Amino acid sequence: MESLTRLQARRIALAAQGFTDRSHATPTTRTFDRTLQRTGVLQVDSVNVLQRAHYMPLYSRMGPYDTGLLTRAAERRPRRVVEYWAHVQALMPVDLWPLMRHRMEAYRSERGKWGFTADAALEPRVLAAVRDRGPVTARDLEEEFSTGPRTKEHWGWNWSESRKVLDYLYLVGDVAIAGRSSQFEVLYDLPERVLPAAVLDAPTPAPQDAVTELVRRAARSHGVASAQCLADYYRLRLQTAPGAPSVRVALEQLVEARELEPVSVQGWKRPAYLHRDARLPRRVSARTLLSPFDPLVWERARTQALFDFAYRIEIYVPAAKRVHGYYVLPFLLGDRLVARVDLKADRSAGVLLVPAAYAEEAAPSGTAEELAAELRRLAGWLGLDDVAVGGRGDLAGELAHAMHRSWER
Repeated sequence: MESLTRLQARRIALAAQGFTDRSHATPTTRTFDRTLQRTGVLQVDSVNVLQRAHYMPLYSRMGPYDTGLLTRAAERRPRRVVEYWAHVQALMPVDLWPLMRHRMEAYRSERGKWGFTADAALEPRVLAAVRDRGPVTARDLEEEFSTGPRTKEHWGWNWSESRKVLDYLYLVGDVAIAGRSSQFEVLYDLPERVLPAAVLDAPTPAPQDAVTELVRRAARSHGVASAQCLADYYRLRLQTAPGAPSVRVALEQLVEARELEPVSVQGWKRPAYLHRDARLPRRVSARTLLSPFDPLVWERARTQALFDFAYRIEIYVPAAKRVHGYYVLPFLLGDRLVARVDLKADRSAGVLLVPAAYAEEAAPSGTAEELAAELRRLAGWLGLDDVAVGGRGDLAGELAHAMHRSWER
């Protein structure tokens, strides 16, 4: 069995995620397609303190780009990406739709997820409304299908009846997401008005075949990964009931086909798998900030194993108990995560706020200067005119000086 050092595994992972691809002076549709092929999915999240989550991984790999590239891919025909529960809520290539049908059927038999129960009697009426008026938001239908005041039994999930039914219809594939409103509300429509006909007409793979293909794609996006990493990428269950589609069976099939090779990685307690097309670059010269929802770092145990970087998002932590800040982004420099910064876009003032900045223990000299340059680049992409560094964190003072020097040059 081949053995990899942690450095080798890290560089393989960075290459698989697109951090060694040759940059384009002006990112184009071709750049977007290449990057999407690397990541496989783009997680969607409503937090907009800096930039919506699904836009950031593209920036981290492509540099400053026209966000219209993603909007057009997701909302204009022929659509190339569509939202579904692929990792969690995520934009995925439309050709993944048939691979998700086994998941849709599972949700149908389980009557959805989250523990909510949609009113089955409302389903045909809501579906008819979507057919007649789509694309529509849940709010568009709320008054018509309300059965009384909203309950508050579930923390933060004060959903209307129309929202519950639409979410269920979306999970089972009876409706699809056509886009988002200016308020980031989901726009629901019939799948035939959202997805290309070739996708809808594609045969439905057997559940095990679908799981094997998803594991194959996860392995390509990871380069090297444990079984747990591979299962998490498309939110597959590692442990399943006998006879159910299985990640373990998928791994056996892919190893037998020599698409994956079992390897050991320095410091990893779990066995790993190396994709046959994975590249080991001699060096990685990345310099970028990563969203908390970036595929490179969204699985925190993997982030720790690859980068020795303990990371958690503290949005849901009370302010007084936060260690690093509200919306903290890791800073990737070369092949290492060398710092983290709490960021906020003050759009009304045109300023990128940096309330806190922290260096990792082995951060190289020059980290502050490199981070300052990256913050200027990020601010420019976000349409902000200035960067204001606060005083919290062991890197804050040096970063403030570096930022001042960068503006002077």
